[in-house]
Amino acid sequence: MGMLKEFKEFAMKGNIVDLAVAVVIGGALGNIVTKFNESIISPLIAMIMGKGGLSELTVTAGSAVFPVGLFIQAVIDFILIAFVLFLVIKAMNSMKKKEEAAPAAPAPTPEDIQLLREIRDALKK
Repeated sequence: MGMLKEFKEFAMKGNIVDLAVAVVIGGALGNIVTKFNESIISPLIAMIMGKGGLSELTVTAGSAVFPVGLFIQAVIDFILIAFVLFLVIKAMNSMKKKEEAAPAAPAPTPEDIQLLREIRDALKK
């Protein structure tokens, strides 16, 4: 029973849960960017090149056919994902800076200190 409890504590640590959420969101973001590339970027490139799309772009050397279009499409996916992550991290960092820049309100003076100050001021008169 001790091992099960220890595993539960390990699995429910904040860092592990945050990492799991990040992996799921990263996978979803990757899927979104891939579909964006396949449905918008690739047809635009195909329209410019006059071919069926990046996936059909090939280089032939002798009898070997190299599907370089698939590689180019993967590179474009990577660049788009990296750019989106850059924007997200930049936004998060700017929000953190705003939180840090806001000065904390001074703590209210304790009642006994306030009373001692009033007594001091009354004695000065």
